[in-house]
Amino acid sequence: MLEVKNLSFAVNDGRKELEIIDDVSFTLDDGKFLVITGPNGGGKSTIARLIMGIEKPTSGKILFNGSDITGLSITERAKLGIGYAFQQPPRFKGLTVRRLLGLAHGSDLPEDECCAYLTNVGLCSREYLNREVDSSLSGGEVKRIEIATLMAKDLGLAIFDEPEAGIDLWSFTMLVESFRALCKGRHSSVILISHQERIMKLADEIIVIANGVIRSQGTRDEILPKLLGEFNEDCGFRHG
Repeated sequence: MLEVKNLSFAVNDGRKELEIIDDVSFTLDDGKFLVITGPNGGGKSTIARLIMGIEKPTSGKILFNGSDITGLSITERAKLGIGYAFQQPPRFKGLTVRRLLGLAHGSDLPEDECCAYLTNVGLCSREYLNREVDSSLSGGEVKRIEIATLMAKDLGLAIFDEPEAGIDLWSFTMLVESFRALCKGRHSSVILISHQERIMKLADEIIVIANGVIRSQGTRDEILPKLLGEFNEDCGFRHG
């Protein structure tokens, strides 16, 4: 279980302190799928980075399975079973896709299992296994490979920050099906930052963040119909 309690995060721009996240609280039970959505710049990705430990909160607490992890490092949180997929994934010159999947899993994976993870994110798997995760890959390819590595891990909490970014329509359809399968057979909890209606339809719960505060939260059936009537392309919500 993840518990976020009165979480706040501020930065100083040299003139004054800017509140990015203001007193955010929510609980995510084991095995639940949470989508965090809202207007661009509202603080969605910041919340994800705070949970992973990439940023440190100004105040508040984060508890995972009953333990306070607020002061733990990224590595320590990863060891507890928390995984994170970046909007802009890092590249690793000299490291092959197959080796990266094995490292994520914790041991070498058979070729057919590697191929299955890559196929799930819309990649023609055997063409990528021995390629390096370097500048020869496009941004969308690296993004999909990172999502595949997260799926290969044994996680208690998986965090995906806008996984659809930079992915073509066909691959996005494959990605939605992968998350659908994850929902059906999951034992871990999932937090997914997204504007996409098709992804939100998979959620157990939805939180809407705007201007650093929770504007609304509840079940998919409570929140999604309201969003469909409120958001348009100008504020970042996308149908499909």
